[in-house]
Amino acid sequence: MCVSASMIKVNTYMFRRPFIAKHRPPSSLSTVRPAHTQPFPPHLSLLADKCTSMRQLQQIHAQMLVSATIHDNFAASRLLSFSALSINGDLIYASKLLNSVQQPNMFMWNTLIRGLAISPKPHEAVLLYTKMRRIGVTPGKHTFPFLLKACSSLQSVKSCKQVHSQVVKVGLDLDFHVVNNLIRGYSVSSGLMHARQLFDEMPDRNVNIWTTMVCGYAQSDRAQEALALFNEMVAKGFEPNGPSLSSVLSACAQSGCLDMGEKIHSYIMEKGFETEVILGTALVNMYAKNGALLMARSCFVNMPRKNIITWNVMISGLAVHGHAKEALELFQELEKHDVGPNDSTFVGVLSACCHAGMLDFGRKVFNSMRNVYGIEPKIQHYGCMVDLLGRSGMVLEAEELINRMPWKADLKILGALLSACGSHGNIEVAERVVKKMLLLENDNHGVYVVLSNMYADAGRWDDVSRLREIMKDGSLKKTPGWSLVGDED
Repeated sequence: MCVSASMIKVNTYMFRRPFIAKHRPPSSLSTVRPAHTQPFPPHLSLLADKCTSMRQLQQIHAQMLVSATIHDNFAASRLLSFSALSINGDLIYASKLLNSVQQPNMFMWNTLIRGLAISPKPHEAVLLYTKMRRIGVTPGKHTFPFLLKACSSLQSVKSCKQVHSQVVKVGLDLDFHVVNNLIRGYSVSSGLMHARQLFDEMPDRNVNIWTTMVCGYAQSDRAQEALALFNEMVAKGFEPNGPSLSSVLSACAQSGCLDMGEKIHSYIMEKGFETEVILGTALVNMYAKNGALLMARSCFVNMPRKNIITWNVMISGLAVHGHAKEALELFQELEKHDVGPNDSTFVGVLSACCHAGMLDFGRKVFNSMRNVYGIEPKIQHYGCMVDLLGRSGMVLEAEELINRMPWKADLKILGALLSACGSHGNIEVAERVVKKMLLLENDNHGVYVVLSNMYADAGRWDDVSRLREIMKDGSLKKTPGWSLVGDED
């Protein structure tokens, strides 16, 4: 998007409420503007919707200030939408924008609540709602779904109850969309009893409300109640649609409800639903997560169209359940199709390499991410490579890879390296790893136990005694059944 050179740099003055001078009465020589002509440049609001970076948005913001367009709520709302909701946005900037508007409309409040609800700090959405109520702004029916999204992320029954009371207060306790989000909020916050009570009190229900309640039971490992409610829904004439069936299948995948998943699959076949991408992928995922790999593969093969998510769930399912060779073959088959892999694809492939001990292929795949596919490895990919190198005895190379990471290593990655040190007797690296782990968690008793065992295996009894004294002085005790890392294959 081209921006004129006259656009000025944004600064703190941009968030001050603009001073609008009183218009002088037009002189007889003035040209009278027709009534239908807009006094402000209309293109600025449209440009805000086409921004791809905060830099561009700041330039448009500056132009709006210069042209006095910013006091128009529609123009300000376009700026707010990008900064609050775009992946390239800035929630701090969005908050300042909202504060700079003299009388923000409901759309603007809702936009920022929505952006905060899906951010890493969803509690700030609740705080913003509280601020909105304190200054006398009445929420609308679109406010509560965004607010309840924040409550679901927080998994707070208390917050759900407080929002529920607000819903009743403003008379939206029978609104389908609001009630649906309340049921979901209670369900994911271990408040299933409250969710069911709300469900039962609804005089009318739509298929979405039925589906959300079924998913709540399934995700809470209460498969029998989920299946009974699903059957009741169908018996009462509510025919599930593709999206609702996909949601139920996803719940079955998360909770390990294979029996229910199979019955849903039978229902899909009986009713003649087309296994399009979303529904078909949900079936593959459900079977793969539950270890029914033959059925997962059958559903996968019979899908007329697949996207990268479909390929990923099949590759990951095979890798997690020990079918590394098949997972890698599927990845090579993917390269022949017109579907590009993403970062999740490589997590599955590298996990398969770990299970199969295929170090050379794993190195090749890891290096190809950036060099061939233009995908920057994330910490999960580094973790897989550290695990692969450690299992293969390449402890020093694994340590060097950790040191080259653009992020600080976490306990999980360091734990994988320490486990490899224990398996291959590399005390020198283990000592360095233990120091790093203790900086992250100074009362981590497990690292002392691992290192002490390594000293004992090497016959270094003085070091064993020294560690025991450290553990005794710090009152560190090995917790029964505690393990530093997951079980080895």
